[in-house]
Amino acid sequence: MKFTVADLLDQLPASDPLPVAKLEKALGLSHKADKEQLRIALDGLSRVGLLEADGEAVSRRPDESLIEARLRCSSKGFCFALRDDGGEDIYIRDHQLNHAWNGDRVLVRITRDGGRRRSPEGGVQCILERGTTSLLAQVAQQNERLVALPLDDRLLTTVELPETDSAHLSPQQDSVVEVRIDRYPVGQFAPQGHVARSLAINGGPEADLDLLITKHGLRERPAAPRATLKSLPEKGRDDLTALPTLLLEGWSGAEAPLLPAVSLEDTGEGWRLWVHAPAVAERLSPGGSFDLWLREEAEALCIGPRWLPLLSPALTKAAALGSGESQSALSVALDLDRQGSLQHYTFSRSSVRVDARVDAGTLQALAERKPKARTVPAALKALKDQLPLLEQLIELAGLLRQQRWQAGSIDLDLPTPAIESLGDLTTAPPDESREGWLVSLDETHPFALLRELLIPAHRALGRHLASLDLPGLYATNEAPDPADLNEVAKAALALELPLELSADGNATASELATAFASSDRARVLQQQLKDSLRPVLLSETPGPNHVVGEDTAYAPWTLPALHYADIWNQQVLVLLLTEGKDRPSVRHKTKVELASDSCHGQVDWPLLPPSTLAPIQEARSSALLHRLNTRSRFVQELHADALALAQARQAEPLVGQTLPGVISGVQSYGFFVEVPPSQVEGLVHVSSLKDDWYEYRSRQNRLVGRKNRRTYMLGDAVDVVIQKVDVLRHQIDLVVVQPDGDDGSESGSAGASGFDGPEPLTMAPSED
Repeated sequence: MKFTVADLLDQLPASDPLPVAKLEKALGLSHKADKEQLRIALDGLSRVGLLEADGEAVSRRPDESLIEARLRCSSKGFCFALRDDGGEDIYIRDHQLNHAWNGDRVLVRITRDGGRRRSPEGGVQCILERGTTSLLAQVAQQNERLVALPLDDRLLTTVELPETDSAHLSPQQDSVVEVRIDRYPVGQFAPQGHVARSLAINGGPEADLDLLITKHGLRERPAAPRATLKSLPEKGRDDLTALPTLLLEGWSGAEAPLLPAVSLEDTGEGWRLWVHAPAVAERLSPGGSFDLWLREEAEALCIGPRWLPLLSPALTKAAALGSGESQSALSVALDLDRQGSLQHYTFSRSSVRVDARVDAGTLQALAERKPKARTVPAALKALKDQLPLLEQLIELAGLLRQQRWQAGSIDLDLPTPAIESLGDLTTAPPDESREGWLVSLDETHPFALLRELLIPAHRALGRHLASLDLPGLYATNEAPDPADLNEVAKAALALELPLELSADGNATASELATAFASSDRARVLQQQLKDSLRPVLLSETPGPNHVVGEDTAYAPWTLPALHYADIWNQQVLVLLLTEGKDRPSVRHKTKVELASDSCHGQVDWPLLPPSTLAPIQEARSSALLHRLNTRSRFVQELHADALALAQARQAEPLVGQTLPGVISGVQSYGFFVEVPPSQVEGLVHVSSLKDDWYEYRSRQNRLVGRKNRRTYMLGDAVDVVIQKVDVLRHQIDLVVVQPDGDDGSESGSAGASGFDGPEPLTMAPSED
């Protein structure tokens, strides 16, 4: 079908029935066959109680017991519905899946309430949108059936293939195929598909890239529609070309997203920080075909050595801030006191000129320069005139970082491993993280500066839009559940890490992060803490963002080439600056400055005409927010998959070598081991520990032998030998190397277990 159930339901208003003819138009259905499929879908949804039909009109039947969620399954067959509203995950038993697959967007009804240590249970009532339209698989013959076995073992199914695809049978299992789904499972009928093409497993970096983008459905991205970009005349723009301006560059991949530029002035009482964002939204027609296409794409995607850009080449070229030439921008002047606290701000449509570009080599040379040196290193000569400005920006970034930490923001020293094939994926983006925490950056990295300088710019717009009640998109982040933090604290206390708890016996996330940073088991403890933090979500309602230490409102807008949310907020800001009413009527003499925070509390009239505001409010729907948040999660999954593939490739040449590892997690079924240098993680299954019967002590995060009292504990060091690498499934087989002369007669850590010979270790799938 040309539409999904989710598309259909998103078009239905909350109250009045919608004529079927208008629904057909909204869904873009013009052919008779497509319209007939719509009629069948409407009839089916009416039968299950989701819709009400009134002649030639339909409406959505309200049912608060139905919960929208995304299905997440494990290779072991356990499935949970992850709620869109952020509520508790719902356990779905296999007979309640109703043919839903991992990644599907579904409607769930709770059948059993949760308890203290038990998740609520439910059943899938309707599949809103399929998450898998094609997959990577290996072809196999099962009795008389030719089937595709998905490489992603979270897809708990096989797909029937036509006999013509038997040519792709590979007894050596040395190739994979891309399978397109032709029919999803219905009743007793299995899913069907066909082989689209064969892919090489060991074809080099480009073949690996092909595997990655094929798995995630990126091989055939829809082309951007043709659109005429608006020209931006100089009239009405503030001329800021005289401001010394720097462009901090941290990415090097082909087609990397555009970045904002910064300027700084010393006001005597404090600083005036300028942030200049590429003027992307001004060149688009809001609600036009190109804008709608950008909403669907939502994100620029880094796939290692290059990017799949969000913006078209023409828009990228038009909006880029180049060195030495005047360019249109959207700017904000942020007045900060000497401690770095935001006092006031003013937005403007501007013209700027970048005086110099700053990269990691520049900052490294500046850091190594002797304080009183009279000569300028070669790497800094091109920046000789801007060095005082750069040094002031470094000083200010340090103050802003301290302010952020004091507000409860968290930095964790969990960088992506420096694997060359990962390209720009090894560099954290310069905006707020969507994962609930920020990665610690070396102070000589340009993004270590840029990230701190952008946070007050996003804070300013969030507060401004919230104060004026304008329809922005806010990046919100709830505080972690205290119960989850207490579990992390218990794990640390079991490792005899001293913690200072509050009077109520609880610890905050920032307190735990501070305590863990100085521990010799910092990495494994920070990984435990990371898992308890909640992700950043886009919302139509202002709210706190604990990632950056903001308690009011936070609206990103300076990276429109990276996220569509930034384009949206730019559109709202431009409308305010160009069409906002700065007084109730022309009869009033006194105007307010809508671009500045000085107008807060003074506006009691409509800022924008209804004809302008209504389309924006209508477009800022739950469907848009769901799409943008879903694409954000997709980016995280894509990056995780790219990392797992790169780690497996790094491990291949190390087969047979002995390497040190660290226990990074302990469960009842075994313990995980992280192996450098790629930090690939594996699982030691408890059944492989044949020297004793091991008991799991969850509060202490350890396995303990009943007889020899040997322990395997979080953070313990072990030596392992890599035996086998399965690149496709990101699995690695290891064996534990026992110390010479260890007879297993006395207790010890994982590095002193006492069974003879190597024991098998298998890496758990990275996607579980």
